[in-house]
Amino acid sequence: MIIKRLDWYIIKKFIGTYIYSIVLIISISIVFDFNENLAKFTTYHAPWRAIIFDYYANFVPYFANLFSPLFVFIAVIFFTSKLAGNSEIIAMLACGTSFKRLLRPYMLSAALIAGLNYYLGAYIIPQGNVIRQNFETLYKNKRKNTSASNVQLQVAPGVIAYIQTYDNITKRGYGFSLDKFEKKKLVSHMTANVIQYDTISDSRYHWKAINYKIRTLKGLREHITTGGEIDTIITMEPMDLVFSKGQQETFTSPELLRYISKQKDRGLSNVVQYEVEYYKRIATSFASFILTVIGVSLSSRKRKGGMGLYLGIGLALSFTYILLQTISATFAINAGTPAMLAAWIPNILYVFIAYFCYRQAPN
Repeated sequence: MIIKRLDWYIIKKFIGTYIYSIVLIISISIVFDFNENLAKFTTYHAPWRAIIFDYYANFVPYFANLFSPLFVFIAVIFFTSKLAGNSEIIAMLACGTSFKRLLRPYMLSAALIAGLNYYLGAYIIPQGNVIRQNFETLYKNKRKNTSASNVQLQVAPGVIAYIQTYDNITKRGYGFSLDKFEKKKLVSHMTANVIQYDTISDSRYHWKAINYKIRTLKGLREHITTGGEIDTIITMEPMDLVFSKGQQETFTSPELLRYISKQKDRGLSNVVQYEVEYYKRIATSFASFILTVIGVSLSSRKRKGGMGLYLGIGLALSFTYILLQTISATFAINAGTPAMLAAWIPNILYVFIAYFCYRQAPN
């Protein structure tokens, strides 16, 4: 497929308008956000360097990627309506260019944006979310879940760990027990008053048990071992014990897959929000194609009154898409809707809208 002059013309218009809309809307968002949070920043004595480089430097890519479908829709309707108003679309079609051929540079631009959005959302932005959420905990919300109680999980096949209370700040748990079963029979029972995670160890899952007792059962015989301190490897980490709001946004996509698989193997059910986050990243990227088709189909016909009506329709459809994403994610978490279906419901509905708009477009 050769990219011709017409393709380059539309691609430059598309990408340029897309970037312009991001800069314009995110700049306005920063002003409103700063005005809203200025009192909190002052109250908690947030340094300017942290506000700029820790918060807003990660705020911009996060929200730009989150509302990328909105920016795509606005960009397509804005510059395509302008092309139609200048009779450029009419000239293209009059020269024998079909509407399907006209869509090619739009789809190429949408593919570029979708690929970039997925890469940023899956690998880059989660790292920035860690910094941004830490800033919000220190200087904005002052609310973060740092403890857990009555935590029970399967750390290996047939091995059940229990912690009565856990403090994530000190990485220390109290009232710990570890039961090992073989063929549904208890073969080992370990208890410890305190269990401490080793944060400086070169290996993962390194814990230190304090005031421990180990009961080993062999048939009718029992062997008891006690001591003050022992190093042990238990396949659990602090992140498995304490769950905070928005934690799924701090994982890259490969980390999400590993975390979901690990939690399912342990028999835990609180992974729906992580599954929704994983599938939403793919679905949101794919939405660029759907919304591009709708935008071109709506705005490519020259009409009296300019682009006002279709820009309004585009904004309404974009916000409806974002609203459907939120509602479907809530249903998945609270009502048991499959995570993949919940993430793709907006795209499935909008595919039919895109097809209808495409059939009504000029030929």
